[in-house]
Amino acid sequence: MAEKHAMQERVQQWVYTEDAFQRVDETDDAVFYQRDRFVSHLDRVALETVEQIIGTLIIEDRPVILDLMAGWDSHIPDTVQPGEVVALGLNENELKSNKALHRYVLHDLNADPRLPFGDNTFDVVLNTVSVDYMTQPFRVFAEVARVLKPGGMFLVIFSNRMFPQKAVKIWRESSEEERILLVEDFFASVPEFEKTHLVVSKGKPRPADDKYAHLGIPSDPVYAMWAEKKGRPEGRRQRPVVALSAGEAKSAEEVEQRKRHIAKTLQCPHCGERMKKWRVPQTPFTEWDNEFMYICFNDSCPYLVRGWSVMESQGNRGFSYRMMYNPDRNLLLPVPVPTLRALKESIVDEE
Repeated sequence: MAEKHAMQERVQQWVYTEDAFQRVDETDDAVFYQRDRFVSHLDRVALETVEQIIGTLIIEDRPVILDLMAGWDSHIPDTVQPGEVVALGLNENELKSNKALHRYVLHDLNADPRLPFGDNTFDVVLNTVSVDYMTQPFRVFAEVARVLKPGGMFLVIFSNRMFPQKAVKIWRESSEEERILLVEDFFASVPEFEKTHLVVSKGKPRPADDKYAHLGIPSDPVYAMWAEKKGRPEGRRQRPVVALSAGEAKSAEEVEQRKRHIAKTLQCPHCGERMKKWRVPQTPFTEWDNEFMYICFNDSCPYLVRGWSVMESQGNRGFSYRMMYNPDRNLLLPVPVPTLRALKESIVDEE
């Protein structure tokens, strides 16, 4: 075991540069977080997704929960009835206002990554939209494993929003896909954790009353990665697969009816929006022999929104798909996309 830890430390030193976990603002975190920030760090749709994920994955009866790097809201839904919720954070006013808490501890993890709790104390540890601020994540993840009960869950939720002055360099400079790999690496560095699971929610429509809604920006993406501590009690059921909502689903009958009339209507069978004419790129690798296709470019289409999780479950991380119609063959088929921007440069304006 000692040799394995030594090897992991050498790999970390090779992969992560000396300044990987430095911040633009290296002033005392206790001073920075002294300012009250009673704001939501994600939009309402994203926060509802966070609650759904937490509510689905916590299966223990009367669980003892630790909210790590907590603020004024722990995002624990009413469907969960905890035995105790303990928070660890830096802003006392925010923690006092957190109605989910039974007690809290003021503690700066970046100054001291050791958790002030005994071994095997918690059923669940939550870390919501704050992993990007950890300057010693490998030590923190090891500490979380120590304080978790065997079979307990560490759930890390993150998005693409942050305080850039306090986020560590490697997080700021990584893509969203690379950030998934970072968190996966933090988990993998701790032998006590089982394999990780990932839930992705992207492309949902932003609430109409959101201050950014007029810009056409979708709801904040939500990435949720979790792993259990080894030693799950025999007979305890496994945590369920998280089935996220993907907007208003059309009935199977309605979808099939739209498919039958697609040549005349060019309506996406899954959302009803008119598909856009799309010029097929002519490259040596082009597999289609026709000049144009029609693609649904509705970023809120349930077919696209569901696709991120479906592709992830199939091992195609970072991809979803849009619905495409081939008019020459009267054929509907999926076309994979790595981002919401992909393929849009070839849309043909029709008068």
